[in-house]
Parts: sequence; C-alpha cells; structure tokens
Amino acid sequence: MTSRLGWIAFNTFREAVRDRVLYNLIFFALIMVGAAVLFGQISIGIERIVLVNLGLTAVSIFGIIIAIFIGIGLVSKEIEKRTLYTVLSRPVRRWEFIVGKFLGLAGTLVVNTLFMALGFFAALLYVVHRFTSADASLLVALYFIVLEFFIITSLALLFSSFSSPILSAVLTFAFFVIGTFAGELRTFATLVPGITRWVSIGFSYLVPNFAALNVITPVAHGEAVAGRLIMLNTVYALLYAGTAICGAILIFERRNLK
Repeated sequence: MTSRLGWIAFNTFREAVRDRVLYNLIFFALIMVGAAVLFGQISIGIERIVLVNLGLTAVSIFGIIIAIFIGIGLVSKEIEKRTLYTVLSRPVRRWEFIVGKFLGLAGTLVVNTLFMALGFFAALLYVVHRFTSADASLLVALYFIVLEFFIITSLALLFSSFSSPILSAVLTFAFFVIGTFAGELRTFATLVPGITRWVSIGFSYLVPNFAALNVITPVAHGEAVAGRLIMLNTVYALLYAGTAICGAILIFERRNLK
C-alpha cells in the first residue's frame, strides 16, 4: 500500500512540476516579492512591515491559486485522458488514488513554498540587512500558509470528485473567500433573525476558518505566535483536510466511471 501511494504521489508531483501554469505562478509570486522590496524601500521607517505583509500575502495568494487550479484537475484530467482506467486496472484502490493525489500535490505546494520563502527571506535580508529573533515568527506564518494549502487541496479534491473542473474551482474559491471572513459571517448571523441566523451560523462553521491561520499582520509587527495557537491550528487543519479527503473518497468510491 505504501509503495502504491508513493507511486501515485510521485507521478502527481512530477506532472504538477511539468505544468506551465505552475512556473508562471511562481514567477509572478517572485515578482510580487520584488515589488514588496520596492515598496519597502519607499516606505521609510516601515520597510520591514510592508515587505512582510506584501511578501507573505504573495506567497499565500499564488500558492492558493496553484492548489485550486491544479487540484481541480487531479481527478477530471485522469478521466479525460482515460489514464484513470489504466491505474485502477492495477491493484490500486480508489481511496489510494485519492490519497496519493493529495499527497503529491501537497508535496508540490510544500516545495513551491520553500522556493518562494527563500526568495522572500532574501528580499527581507536585502531590505533590513540582518535577521533578528523576531523573524522566527515568519516561519510560523509560512507554516500556517502551508496548512491553508492542505485545506484548499483537500477541498479541490472533494469537489472535483463529483463535479466539473469549472464548478469545482468556483466552489473551492467560494469556500476560501467565505472561510477568510468566517468571523464576520458569525457577527452577521447575530444581527439577523429567524432561520437566516441559524443557516449563517451553521455555514460559518462548515467552511474552514482561514482567518485563524492568517497571522501575517501580527508577525509583520514583530509579535510572537503562541505555541498553543500553533498546536490548535495544526490539529484543526489536519482534521479539516482529513475530513474533506474522507468525503472525496466516499464519493469517488461510489462514482460510476463508465
């Protein structure tokens, strides 16, 4: 089983790396980091704050775009090319296919984040000329961004297991936007009466709470991230992603591929 998962994950990683969209997005992310350096130099006295905000936001946005646009095609592309039938004709179970695809894209996103993070830290060193102990919080912010990618990837796989690529992209992006403002949605729910209130509250807990994973602004101001928050966010992200993957497996197991 481990070898089968590794084989599927490696092939997914290789296909994602070969995708031109991937290189374009990484290129634009590095441009954003370069723009952050420019704005940082213009903003006298707040160079680090501007650079950290723009740089980490660029890493997050472009990584999410990669997760959505590659994630929605992990299943549909295999069906269109009819390579899925070749894979499943071997001793490979459907749940192994889904998990292997998730691991492959997750690994791709981790590697991409690593390269973008290197560019970000190089830009930061160029602007501030030295690192301090407060910069350790930047690693935590990047770690939370990776957790976001895991959740987005799992959602893209979940929606692509039963819908078209376009609809999967729309649903995944909608969950990301609503999850970013989950706190505001709960506040809105307290202001409306009746069934709308309960629907809003229920939906605010259904979507992932991306706001809790966004610590870019605090770390930009040199604030440390509590160890308890790191632990809670890790457990939350893994449970949410795991639940979404389980949902994708249940749907894909019952899907008629003929």
